[in-house]
Amino acid sequence: MKTDVLSLQNKKAGDIELDDAIFGLEPRADILHRCVVYQLAKRQQGTHKTKERNEVSGTTKKFGRQKGGGGARHGNRKAPLFRGGGKAHGPRPRSHAIDLPKKVRRLALKHALSAKRADGSLVVIDEAKLPEAKTKSLIEALAKLNIANALIVDTSVDENFGLATRNLPNIDMLPVIGANVYDILRRDTLVLTKAAVEGLEARLK
Repeated sequence: MKTDVLSLQNKKAGDIELDDAIFGLEPRADILHRCVVYQLAKRQQGTHKTKERNEVSGTTKKFGRQKGGGGARHGNRKAPLFRGGGKAHGPRPRSHAIDLPKKVRRLALKHALSAKRADGSLVVIDEAKLPEAKTKSLIEALAKLNIANALIVDTSVDENFGLATRNLPNIDMLPVIGANVYDILRRDTLVLTKAAVEGLEARLK
């Protein structure tokens, strides 16, 4: 399928042929959901930790009589029942990562690109470069393209363009190698350069 290529001034700069096997699929929510869960689980730090009974500071001396006290037969104050005692079955450092086959991840990326294409949220520009690192210039260019919330993908991030996007809270920029399902879906618009389209097609074929 063909789509128009625009310049940053919102003028037509030609057209490009998009591969139907990558941009023309019928998006499947289940595959996209599996990949997003995989990504979010993998990036969890898993450093949560609470002290258990054998780790808290306290005496192990039996503080009451075995019988006749009218209560339970406690051995020491470090039991989870008491204030300052250890946590019973508390969280421990671990990896939250789950397995997802590489083929499914590649397929999910294709479906994410196809979803943006189907929604009309895919914009192809000729290049993502600025003569100087001015955020104001980028805001004006994006306003002409009617873009306020987007992920911009290029083969390599132009230094001036990258610096200009850093101050914009709803604009992200990634190289082709870093394009992923979660970042594509979390933004309203996906902006690809001509080189990025070629790079993604080469990566996913």
